Amino acid sequence: MRVLVTGGAGFIGSHLVDGLLAEGHDVAVADNLATGRRESVASAARFFQVDVRDPELGALLERERPEVVLHHAAQTMVRVSTEDPLYDADVNVRGLLNLLTACVRHGVRKVVFASSGGTVYGTCETLPITEDQPFRPESPYGITKTAGEYYLRYFSDSFGLRFTALRYANVYGPRDHVSSEHVITVFAETLLAGGAPIIHWDGEQAKDYVYVEDVVRANLLCLDRGDGEAYNIGSGQPVSVNTLYAMISVLLGQQHVIPVHGTKRLGDVRLFYFDCGKAKRELGWAPGVSLHEGLHRTLRWYAGRGSG
Repeated sequence: MRVLVTGGAGFIGSHLVDGLLAEGHDVAVADNLATGRRESVASAARFFQVDVRDPELGALLERERPEVVLHHAAQTMVRVSTEDPLYDADVNVRGLLNLLTACVRHGVRKVVFASSGGTVYGTCETLPITEDQPFRPESPYGITKTAGEYYLRYFSDSFGLRFTALRYANVYGPRDHVSSEHVITVFAETLLAGGAPIIHWDGEQAKDYVYVEDVVRANLLCLDRGDGEAYNIGSGQPVSVNTLYAMISVLLGQQHVIPVHGTKRLGDVRLFYFDCGKAKRELGWAPGVSLHEGLHRTLRWYAGRGSG
């Protein structure tokens, strides 16, 4: 199958490229390298440096003729979205619309969309969170991801463009970069550099964490399943920031390092974790990598190869 991965030089995207190639798919990558790394893209994939907001994206789709697009190019940080909501909307909404319009024009069959379960739902009174929970985003980033799902349904209803939305929990694993501000990456990088990590809020906020390899499997299953649906992709278990820090510091032999406590960040949610039963029933997907094993693999990569 011919597949285009937008954001394919990024953390999740580069792992998707590897997974697609391993299954024998023909893979192209579109990435503007704002946060992605060219060296993360497997040599067997065709790489194009292009922004999803650029009109050149349509010409790329016309040349490559992908059957499916895995859309992972995005502005992904809640903090950035609160500081500059216009930029967040420009990338996440205008960029998506540019892509979807090009997909319709050039015969793409389906788009698999990286949504954000941790932000589109907001604070939920009923836990674990199922896909029928109402959207209550609490940050501009969550709002743009919510809008993205509505646009997907519009393009599906109006033009027949098939889609699946994957609402990710907090994804972690090798190749992430400290600039992402993902807590596991920040803890690992800071401890390995000899510093004391900052724990924002009181550290008892708890979230759902999923290993990147499990996210790749979900995307691969959606190449020909899950049309018109949204799925939670997570572990189904909440883990507090304090617990994460304790696990990471022990695995790195840095349990003597006392973290610094900071203030609550704008848009941060107190507690969320998923019910992933729908993904199991309809996609045949369930998380396969435990938190302990995932952290072990992740930290081994940081310590052995560095992410700088």
